Formats: sequence, C-alpha cells, structure tokens
Amino acid sequence: MGRRSRKRRASVEERIAASSAATQPERPAAAPTRRRPGEPPKPPWHPFPLAELCILLALIMGVAGFFTGGQRGLILLIGAMVLGSAATLEFTLREHLSGFRSHSVLLAGVVAVACGGGLFVAGLSRPAVIVAAAALFGVAVAGFRELFKRRSGGLGWRGGFR
Repeated sequence: MGRRSRKRRASVEERIAASSAATQPERPAAAPTRRRPGEPPKPPWHPFPLAELCILLALIMGVAGFFTGGQRGLILLIGAMVLGSAATLEFTLREHLSGFRSHSVLLAGVVAVACGGGLFVAGLSRPAVIVAAAALFGVAVAGFRELFKRRSGGLGWRGGFR
C-alpha cells in the first residue's frame, strides 16, 4: 500500500507566529540606497542645493568685497574664501568617501595646510613647518588613496569627465 498523507497539526508556536504575521501591516519597500553608475552621491539635504548656493553666495561676496575696498571689503573677501572653501570641501569629501571620484591630493593638501598653519601659529620656525607639512601631506595622500580604494571597490583612481 502507498503512503497516506496526514495533516500535521500546527504547534502552538506556529499558530502564534501565523496570527501575528497576519495582523501586522506590510512594510513599504525601502527606498533604493544604491545610485546609478556615473551619478554623484546625494547630500543628506538632497532636494535643497545648499553647497551650490553657498558657492554662489561666496562669489557674490567676493565680487562685492573686491569693489568695496577698505576694511569692509577685506572682511567680505575673507568671508567669501571661507564660505567657498567650506562648500567645496563638503562635496569633495562626500564624493571621495562614497568612491565616486578620487580627491586624495586636494584633501591631503587641506590637512597639510591646516596642520602647517597650526604649527606656524604655535611658534615653529618656517623650515620646520614646511618639512612637517610636506611629510604630513605625503602620509595623508597615501591614506586618502587607500581609503578611496576601499570605497570604490579596488580602483586607485577615478576621475575626469564621463
């Protein structure tokens, strides 16, 4: 004789799991976190063009500072440089850390200039500051390059226009 199929009685745990799954509403599908190849990474404030507006404001302040002159013009020029540099550094760092484009030299230069400025203000001699900043620049380029390799899937450099 052949085997007969028997209905297996569901255990208590299986019945509880089935009833709780039936009562929970379905979750909406998560938004895709991957971007298409060739598409730059989006900032956290995505629909709002914050970096672009900061660069535009820096350009306006720079032109106004150039034509104003005097103490007020100098303040406008310094503010334009700081604002433009901060906005550029933000999207440069975002592109580098996401593996979109390599900005190892630029980021290492920022680190070296900041450290060199701190050492100069601390009172080190100019040759010592230059040597320390150059050494830090070399180490930082190597570090940022390795970081980009990890983030980009092994590529050592990716840049240019597509």
